Amino acid sequence: MEFWSFPPRYDDTYFPETGARYWFPQRETMPPAEREHHILERLKQVVRYAYDNAPFYRHHWDARGFHPDHLSSLEDFEERVPVITKADLRAAQDRAPVFGDYLCVPESEIHHIHGTSGTTGNPTAFAIGRDDWRAIANAHARIMWAMGLRPGDTVFIGSLFSLYMGSWGTLIGSERLGARAFPFGAGATGMSARAVDWMRRVKPAAFYGTPSYAIHLAEVARDKGIDPREFELKLLFFSGEPGASVPGVRDRIAETYEARVIDSGSMAEMSPWMNVAGTAETDGMLAWQDVVYTEVCDPNTMHRVPYGQRGTPVYTHLERTSQPMIRLVSGDLTLWKDGPTPCGRTYPHLPYGIFGRIDDSFTVRGENVYPSEIDAALNALPDYGGEHRIIITRETAMDELVVQVEAAQSVHAAGDEAIAQFRDRVSNELHRLLGIRANVEVVEEKTIPRTDFKARRVIDDREMFRAFAEKLGGG
Repeated sequence: MEFWSFPPRYDDTYFPETGARYWFPQRETMPPAEREHHILERLKQVVRYAYDNAPFYRHHWDARGFHPDHLSSLEDFEERVPVITKADLRAAQDRAPVFGDYLCVPESEIHHIHGTSGTTGNPTAFAIGRDDWRAIANAHARIMWAMGLRPGDTVFIGSLFSLYMGSWGTLIGSERLGARAFPFGAGATGMSARAVDWMRRVKPAAFYGTPSYAIHLAEVARDKGIDPREFELKLLFFSGEPGASVPGVRDRIAETYEARVIDSGSMAEMSPWMNVAGTAETDGMLAWQDVVYTEVCDPNTMHRVPYGQRGTPVYTHLERTSQPMIRLVSGDLTLWKDGPTPCGRTYPHLPYGIFGRIDDSFTVRGENVYPSEIDAALNALPDYGGEHRIIITRETAMDELVVQVEAAQSVHAAGDEAIAQFRDRVSNELHRLLGIRANVEVVEEKTIPRTDFKARRVIDDREMFRAFAEKLGGG
């Protein structure tokens, strides 16, 4: 396979021929069975490397009766290699600060340190070696090429430059691609208005950020009397939150900017995070199996589900040497398919992208609800004002679902009857989608705060109700 070895050794001067669709034609279009043969050989190398260099894996596997010598097929890998979780990684870093006993290279080889925010506990540190950093840049450049980006294009990076890996991956991928990186960032007061001014002036080929922020920037532009189409973007690509593969959200952004919308991203621990990403011709996401081996598994058994079914992605690095992740459970939910794709690549396809995190779903009156489903329904409605909040409460014995939704200013200007009609349309669509009734509260545009990073739209007040009920019961 083209330029494929372990540890990875890429030629940083390599570029495809002008006009080529594929960065690596053989790797991207070979029959899946042939690719799986190569993946198995790589997995044998990765598993042996981790066993020899990481006490974490050696102890984890020994305790569960697995040894690298047992690996003779992909079925062996998927059935005999135990999964790991984020909780396992945190425990390893508590046990062996700072990078955990799954660090496989000397600390002197660490080139970048990133991590989680640690808002709900100790942060998880990501140690990325120098060779890994170059491999990540090559993988991102290759996938950005598949998105349609080319040397000389300007990529506007509208996301936080901090611990968040997405911004940095886009930056180094742009640099490796030979594109012009515009690392604008996000987060500071007033930056959205300045972002609009810069994009109108520079006219970048591409924008990277979150779907929520792209929608917010369009609102800021219109408030300044600027049509977002004046930016002349060719494409917007996203990670950090669900939405860019959801037709309602994707189509709204595409129409707003008159540009192609592409979804990407998996987990920061799995950098290159664009190991699942769409292309210029294929919606949803492809699982780039020769970069990160992806399984979609039953969340209860952790056994691979057949194509056409839902499950949680389980990821394994095939090119990472510093902190290799081997069967890391994502906790997300997706559906995968095989078969041909419009771009001709022969990877498994996630046609609807990542639906969201399994633990972000909530149950109301016995029905499982994913926030992304509500996002999709509202974004597809005419006169949607651009933002909403989902509130779950329990004022009596029954759960109540309240959806606060903004209506376009034209609805409010038309009076109470138009507002009532909009409320009924929202209520009926949510009932059709979810199978339960929601109490819909219509509010004016820009009532609900916007964000320049990941949107947080769900508020679950039931715990507060339970605590209050227990207090009354104990009194």
